[in-house]
Amino acid sequence: MDKLKLNLAAVLPPAHTALPATAPHTGSGDDIETPSRTDRVLHAALGRLTSGISPAAMALAWTDWALHLSQSPGKWARLCEKATTKAGRFGEYAVRAAIGGTEPCIAPLPQDHRFSGPAWQRWPFNVMQQGFLLNQQWWYNVTTGIGGVSPHHEQVVSFVARQALDMFSPVNYIATNPEVLEATLQEGGQNLVRGATHLADDWRRMLLNQPPAGADQFVPGQQVAVTPGQVVLRNRLIELIQYSPTTPDVHAEPILIVPAWIMKYYILDLSPQNSLVKYLADRGHTVFMISWHNPVEADRDLGMDDYLRMGVLAALDAVAAIVPDRGINTVGYCLGGTLLAIAAAWLAGRRDQRIHSMTLLAAQTDFTEAGELRLFIDDSQLNYLEDIMWRQGYLQTRQMAGAFQLLRSNDLVWSRVVNEYLLGKRQPMNDLMAWNADATRMPYRMHSEYLRRLFLKNDLFEGRYRIDDAPVALADIHVPMFVVATETDHVAPWKSVYKINLVAGADVTFVLTSGGHNAGIVSEPGHRNRHYRLARRTNGDTYLAPDDWVAATAQRDGSWWPAWTDWLESSSSGRIAPPTMGAAGLGYVPICAAPGQYVLER
Repeated sequence: MDKLKLNLAAVLPPAHTALPATAPHTGSGDDIETPSRTDRVLHAALGRLTSGISPAAMALAWTDWALHLSQSPGKWARLCEKATTKAGRFGEYAVRAAIGGTEPCIAPLPQDHRFSGPAWQRWPFNVMQQGFLLNQQWWYNVTTGIGGVSPHHEQVVSFVARQALDMFSPVNYIATNPEVLEATLQEGGQNLVRGATHLADDWRRMLLNQPPAGADQFVPGQQVAVTPGQVVLRNRLIELIQYSPTTPDVHAEPILIVPAWIMKYYILDLSPQNSLVKYLADRGHTVFMISWHNPVEADRDLGMDDYLRMGVLAALDAVAAIVPDRGINTVGYCLGGTLLAIAAAWLAGRRDQRIHSMTLLAAQTDFTEAGELRLFIDDSQLNYLEDIMWRQGYLQTRQMAGAFQLLRSNDLVWSRVVNEYLLGKRQPMNDLMAWNADATRMPYRMHSEYLRRLFLKNDLFEGRYRIDDAPVALADIHVPMFVVATETDHVAPWKSVYKINLVAGADVTFVLTSGGHNAGIVSEPGHRNRHYRLARRTNGDTYLAPDDWVAATAQRDGSWWPAWTDWLESSSSGRIAPPTMGAAGLGYVPICAAPGQYVLER
């Protein structure tokens, strides 16, 4: 009994913590029972063992797939036929490979570079990798194309099967990886010694909640986030940074940047050579940046409305006071862009005309095609996640990072295992990698509302999102938009971002740039191998489907940053003297130097 009490104490919140009786989404009628505290304690405890994945959600997906497969004898026959065909192809290839043949019988997917090295083209490793790829293809056939299975469950089962297969890839093992074998022979096993040291160091850092090796070389305010400025507003949720001008006069309209609250703002102010903030200041813009507070347990009841009012709207009020009688060029990145779109639509409905333009960077307003991230979004999974957050008051950064890593497990998990632990090669830390490890938490109520109202129900895009009991409609936004999506984005797939064209009531300049969710945005001029496509759609023009848009839009080499600033400056009302730092008479007094205090919170 004493042991049971200790276990319950480990998952129950402290006795002094005030907890809401219900989850944020509960309560469509008085007769609905509130969630059981016992159930929540159990789910929170199990969540530690399952890394936040709901066993019920996995079981539902598997049952849906298995029951429909069991009633599909035609599918069995096709799978048997495919297995026989693939076995024949593999056998033929194995014979050819043994006598020096090099023509493969199956090619990896374009994004799969695991077997691209020359060592994998030599016998017997070429046979191993071809066998693995054929097996992977067959399991994809097994988990897809079964009539009656819901698309979501099919995606979950296929994803889990792919993750399981990737664990057994010949790349991941010493005896079946020719590159590891060669390194081990050449170095007398020292690569494995270094790898063991790296593994031990990583485990120690994880247990002590320390940043990864090398991240201490990129400290905000020292090596990154060094653009000069002052914090001119601080409330419970944000600090607002006003950056110092670098030109004798500036464009009349200031810029307000709203980063995502899941990340520290300085991804847009990394090192001086790739800082978007510095680039804008050097082009003669007055730049303001929101820096989000890193929530703790006491912030558990902060909701989406709080992030709107204490975040975007409070920042707009400050910028309008410091640079009065001027429109504001607003910029939103990722979740910050979604929140900015909500704010812009709400203000438009109130005839508030302070927003001069809106730029969305890798930001979704429609969430029906949000990529594989939706694998973790259904009623069962969200209920489980809410109970985990209920226990601790927020979502841990590691829980979020784990989901994102699974989406690109070959790049973010297994390639690291091979390079750092088997080959003994540490990838040099850079500013973007250090920033990526410096995440923020998300409050219980806000994250639940965000996932349910936007991801699960798609309320914003479909016109059901309400503020102060008034609907928010994206079609009410009539200011020019500049929308940037990235080609290989696994968080905000570009075709999902493109959907803003379906509801926009204004001109939309859409850009599709090379790179992923982060690297595609941090794409400074001079960055090698960058390209983008850009086209403007005037309000009233005929809509083009995404693939048709790509076919009709020429590719341009280089960074999209100059094209964006040209677009901003084309609507500028002129140049003025740089505004004062803050507006003392209106309560916006410089508090401290940038980067402020919130960015340093752990």
